[in-house]
Amino acid sequence: MTEISFKQNKHSDKQLLQLYKQLLYPRLIEEKMLNLLRQGRISKWFSGIGQEAISVGVTCALSPDDWIFPLHRNLGVFTVREFPLDRLFAQWQGKKSGYTKGRDRSFHFGFPEKKVVGMISHLGPQLALADGAALASLLQKKQAIAVAFTGEGGTSEGDFHEALNVAAVWKLPVLFVVENNGYGLSTPTHEQYACKSLVDRAIGYGMEGYKIDGNNILEVEETVRSIVKKMRKNPAPVLLECMSFRMRGHEEASGVKYVPKELLEQWAKKDPISNYERWLMEKSLLSVDDKERIYGDYRQHIQEQVESVFAWEEGEVDEQEELSDMYASFAFNEQAPSNNAPTKSLRMIDAIKDGLKLAMQHHPLLVLMGQDIAEYGGVFKITEGFVDQFGKDRVRNTPICESAIVGAGLGLSLCGMKAMVEMQFADFVSCGFNQIVNNLAKLHYRWAQNADLVIRMPAGAATQAGPFHSQSNEAWFTHVPGLKIVYPSNPYDAKGLLLTSFEDPNPVLFFEHKALYRGIEALVPEGYYNIPFGKAATLRQGNACCIISYGLGVQWAMSLVNEINLDAEILDLRTLVPLDYESIDNAVKKTNRVLILHEDTLFGGIGGEIAAYISEHLFQHLDAPVMRCAGLDTAIPFAKRIEDLFLAKHRLKQKLEELISY
Repeated sequence: MTEISFKQNKHSDKQLLQLYKQLLYPRLIEEKMLNLLRQGRISKWFSGIGQEAISVGVTCALSPDDWIFPLHRNLGVFTVREFPLDRLFAQWQGKKSGYTKGRDRSFHFGFPEKKVVGMISHLGPQLALADGAALASLLQKKQAIAVAFTGEGGTSEGDFHEALNVAAVWKLPVLFVVENNGYGLSTPTHEQYACKSLVDRAIGYGMEGYKIDGNNILEVEETVRSIVKKMRKNPAPVLLECMSFRMRGHEEASGVKYVPKELLEQWAKKDPISNYERWLMEKSLLSVDDKERIYGDYRQHIQEQVESVFAWEEGEVDEQEELSDMYASFAFNEQAPSNNAPTKSLRMIDAIKDGLKLAMQHHPLLVLMGQDIAEYGGVFKITEGFVDQFGKDRVRNTPICESAIVGAGLGLSLCGMKAMVEMQFADFVSCGFNQIVNNLAKLHYRWAQNADLVIRMPAGAATQAGPFHSQSNEAWFTHVPGLKIVYPSNPYDAKGLLLTSFEDPNPVLFFEHKALYRGIEALVPEGYYNIPFGKAATLRQGNACCIISYGLGVQWAMSLVNEINLDAEILDLRTLVPLDYESIDNAVKKTNRVLILHEDTLFGGIGGEIAAYISEHLFQHLDAPVMRCAGLDTAIPFAKRIEDLFLAKHRLKQKLEELISY
């Protein structure tokens, strides 16, 4: 293993010393953290000792307007960007004065004012956020770039491939930095990948790639400065592999017993700080007295900052604050259809298209993304003609990579833009599940950042499409705080609720039943109007019982009740999160008998949650047990005769008769 060779090149003596200070500061903070850990005064620490030159060198080479997406060993990113140490320590201590109010730990937070967005524990999904930030830079005619860090272990994740592929296809100014530190926890690199060097993958994505000594602060800084200078003139992604080593355990409790002793000794000789100090002294730029003074000043500062935070209040716990912080505030301003607005009979698919077009006109920073949605218009032709009207910058075909596109949408939101992602079929959302439930949903709760993203979900059966194109998977997401779930049953609601979805700064999953696309028609006002979330609609008055439903189930209920002339009330929920508990209360108190109907499978469906609510809060108003009618607990079959058996419609009349006769 060769020694580090430093070259001054165009750096002034002053710049060389400034880099030294930037390099030393995070190391001394880390040493303090390790002492506190041994003393039992902090609970956990992920050490980046030995790899400081990467985060420091990269960050020093960037402009303040460039976005950085670091991991948990990139303390140097935060120190170079001048995050106050006392507040960082409050964050590590879980105090309310930290960046996440104690709700998340270490570097699991973002601070857009300094253009830094930290990780989630899944690591890989963060790479796509850099794609979105870089796309925003291009669309807003800026020259900012985005830098995303990953470890060599993270390159094995599918999110790594998706993020690099999207960046390459769209020619996004993203620098993907791989910190190759030898081990993913205890797994060595030869068990992580079979290629000789990770940078060899760059050619497969059609991008430039570089491999450098990650312990050489000057090589890192100069290489990154050269890359970003070129990137600003000719936007395109670059893969940078920085060779380094993790001198401590994955986290301190892990230890390093799995690392051969001789390997640790070899890398200790390549310590980025001691080697750089030695070189500066050889050039007479740093004396022993200078070194001792710098060390002393930093240690005193760190001691004062850290000890002061121990005296800070932990912060009160407030239940209402915890609940309300799950969502960004949304001051809904109802806009009813104009009194003289003409109406037109529209199919549901046409109403959605009309709403989407109005949203694009109303929100100039809205970008649509999805597979085949540009010139082709999407598989259901909802966006047909949109490219001609709004251009390919705002109506974007995507590679087949749901996770990266959802992540890119979140990246756009970080930059003040809006995004819509069309899942070609709701079934395919499983490929983007992690981004939705762990990134989008938790973001505002963690560090008060809204995720301004609408995901359109063509869902449902009754079209003989089989088990992978027919699911009603809304219950996957109703369980996840932070998401809003919309499921209209008719063209009027579809348009109005879709427009509200784009006004709301929170992540919205907008379910559209495919069987309703061309299977239902109604009068829809022209022009802009919206419908509030959390407000159900009573579509039919009645006294004998109440049917609570949404989506296609509403049409089943209306049809059957009219056919058998039953005096039933029909409540269309319209949104599942938030739920309209007041309307549910009123319907139950009025009719005293309730049937909850949905297409989704019975077990674990949203009907179980509503039934539990009614039983707990409205039991005294019931004249019969709360009943549910839902899909069979099977996958959704292809053949019509079996699909008919699966669907709740097949059992609806029987369940109603059972309810009425109880």
